[in-house]
Amino acid sequence: MSILMSVAGQFFLKAGALRLGKVNSTNIISHLVSIVTTPELLAGLTCYGLGAFAYILLLTRVKLSVAAPSIALVYVFSVMIGFLIFREPVPLSRVFGLGLIVGGVVLVVWKS
Repeated sequence: MSILMSVAGQFFLKAGALRLGKVNSTNIISHLVSIVTTPELLAGLTCYGLGAFAYILLLTRVKLSVAAPSIALVYVFSVMIGFLIFREPVPLSRVFGLGLIVGGVVLVVWKS
């Protein structure tokens, strides 16, 4: 649940950031104000908060040495969302890096 909420948070924060547009020296104040009024950004922050609560509950049942590395799967799912939904390019080097992350998580949780 923690991973899913964090990934949802990533999605909503990116959607909200796209809605805001690029920040520069002339619009930084309005962007800061818009952060608290943009529904996608509020949803993203809410998801992160719920993910943190889920992670705390997880830590009552699972070793930190297993739970913390497993959270790295958020990176994998975030890249997938970036590629599939936001049409961001994913170079081969990034795919290789994501494979290393998945392999590392598998090794960490193997027979824990």
